[in-house]
Amino acid sequence: MKILVTRPEPQASQWVEQLRAAGEAAEALPLIEIGPPPDAAAVHEAWARLPTTRLVMFVSPNAALWFARQRPAGISWPATTLAAAPGPGTADTVRQCLHGAGLRETQIVSPAPDSDQFDSEHLWPLLAALPWQDQQVLIASGGDHGEARGRQWLTQQLQHHGARVSIALVYQRQPAHWTAPQRQLAALARSQPEDHVWLLSSSEAIDHLRQAWAAQDGLPPGARALATHPRVAENAKLAGFTHVRNTRPTPEAVALARRTWAAEPP
Repeated sequence: MKILVTRPEPQASQWVEQLRAAGEAAEALPLIEIGPPPDAAAVHEAWARLPTTRLVMFVSPNAALWFARQRPAGISWPATTLAAAPGPGTADTVRQCLHGAGLRETQIVSPAPDSDQFDSEHLWPLLAALPWQDQQVLIASGGDHGEARGRQWLTQQLQHHGARVSIALVYQRQPAHWTAPQRQLAALARSQPEDHVWLLSSSEAIDHLRQAWAAQDGLPPGARALATHPRVAENAKLAGFTHVRNTRPTPEAVALARRTWAAEPP
């Protein structure tokens, strides 16, 4: 059973490499494509405001990557500004991209690698004890059609504790443009659903797949998915995936979930 990794690039290829190292057959088939924001000046202004910003929340690895790419010359990461990530993948990208800007390891806040889930709900207990009254918080996020999509639940918690939250659109998302080999792979996965499993980490990616196959009457019977979050799993079921399983968002957990699938009823 081949695992189809649907994350945006470059994360898709990184996951494929890790899954293959774990002995899995895997291919990159991104459902979301990432590009620069429509207003780079707004991101430059966000960098300029960092000295008065207590926390920057990066919603994904691409949020960290594109925020770092747009750092104005001469601006460093302040010693008083924290950087939050919903999971270790995003935290690793924050670490790699912003170390050169002056971000220290002690300023990164993220759930432990063995956390049950990597999301806002598991990040919040690490932030809740800090004083947030009148503190500035920036959500570095992606979006589409020029509209940023922040972490609504986390934003509400921070605002409830007195923080002033703003959202910066640091990259844009759109449906991925498949290459000819990727189109062939998608067609094969559609015709042979029992031999493929879609690794899903985004409900938006599911929407893009439904749009891509709308003219073909949607997903085929028997389509399988591994979802890295319960909400994504629920949306996969609603989209028409016949067999859906939850998995922790690590290559090791995904590989284990794929291997045990044949031994247990879906």
